[in-house]
Amino acid sequence: QVQLVESGGGLVQAGGSLKLSCAASGRTFGSYAMGWFRQAPGKEREFVARINRSGDSTNYADSVKGRFTISRGNAKNTVYLQMNSLQPEDTAVYYCAADSVIVRSTTAPDYWGQGTQVTVSS
Repeated sequence: QVQLVESGGGLVQAGGSLKLSCAASGRTFGSYAMGWFRQAPGKEREFVARINRSGDSTNYADSVKGRFTISRGNAKNTVYLQMNSLQPEDTAVYYCAADSVIVRSTTAPDYWGQGTQVTVSS
């Protein structure tokens, strides 16, 4: 069982930056691939980024490529999402995800966090 707790969300002006963190419980954090999804009001949850278990492979949605960076600190059981050049369309609840194999963009992962709100004002 893995519990995920996100933090770092908030209100930021367009063009600004935020860094989200996701702390995972348990001693087997390094055994899980991690990722981030987001869900805007009235829209379906969508894939944002993923990172493999060792941290040497990442993938991003086209909408955030070049602006967002996912990373992980296995010693701290934490995955991060650095978000730069934020735009109003990035406004959403951001969810951390963990999977024992790979975080896929089209299927639900093994575990979800509770989400953290990111609001970007224009």
